Amino acid sequence: MFLQLHPDNPNPRNVKTIVECLLDGGVIIYPTDTIYGLGCDIFNHKATQRVAAIKKVDFQKIHLSFVCADLSDLSKYTKSISTPLYRILKEHLPGPYTFILPASKEVPKLLQNKKNTIGLRVPDNKISQTLVQALGRPILSTSLPGEMVEEYTNPELMYENFKDMVDIVVDGGTGGMIPSTIVDCTTDEYEIIRQGLGEFNE
Repeated sequence: MFLQLHPDNPNPRNVKTIVECLLDGGVIIYPTDTIYGLGCDIFNHKATQRVAAIKKVDFQKIHLSFVCADLSDLSKYTKSISTPLYRILKEHLPGPYTFILPASKEVPKLLQNKKNTIGLRVPDNKISQTLVQALGRPILSTSLPGEMVEEYTNPELMYENFKDMVDIVVDGGTGGMIPSTIVDCTTDEYEIIRQGLGEFNE
């Protein structure tokens, strides 16, 4: 299915269709404030396995992050946040960043890794925020497979390429070509793992 959502005023009926699809174990392609992502419900085991299969990556090795609605939503999925770290998160989010943080018990067991960390995002994007709020929990998210970045800016091309693998491609306009900046905040020395769109300042 190919569904359009206005970037500033997403159609509630289409939002409802997408959320019902996610709750039913569906996999979607949807816009963020950086590149388009591949997403599913964090609590649906089969959907998360499908995402790994689409990426052609072993589930244990796949880089997954939770796309959250806001900071209070994000704070459920990590252990207690210190005041200095909270200040940094507040300064950078919503924005084009993925913060690697210690996972809390709210993270489904299936998604817990050996390091017991989780990538958390709050994109500055009305569509992704609206979908997460309507779903009532984060969207499990990862980048699309392959290196064809140019093709991943055009929702119609993504639909042509992935319509047999995903349930819905959400057209929220032309996507970006630069992924999020990944910052590891699991130690006192914050480390930029990948420099992406966001300029990180401590």
